[in-house]
Amino acid sequence: MTERHGDAALSPSEQATMRELLDADHQMTTARVAILGRDRDEMVESSATTASDDEHDPEGTSTAFERAHIQALLDQALTHLAELDLAFERLHDGTYGICAGCGQRIALERLMVLPATRTCVTCAAGRR
Repeated sequence: MTERHGDAALSPSEQATMRELLDADHQMTTARVAILGRDRDEMVESSATTASDDEHDPEGTSTAFERAHIQALLDQALTHLAELDLAFERLHDGTYGICAGCGQRIALERLMVLPATRTCVTCAAGRR
């Protein structure tokens, strides 16, 4: 139920605050994606120039782990960027700050901590 309630809209000053937070988060996440992408590319490049056998190389396991770890962090950052883009869309269309689960207003404090969130605390905890 995502019905919009009349008192659920953010005030103009709240919208401006959230736009700034979303923008800052987007910039930081974009930078993180660039760094992780560069790290992953460097690791792939360095492993391509050496004949390694992860199974028998004493450091092979840790190299494989590091590669997987960097890729997981990169995937997580890319997912977060997509969530931020959706939050910007909701802000633009007037549905930002409205819980996707119950249609009630999401507390501003929660939005300030998790600007891309789509649910209120109650729905996030599965209590509805």
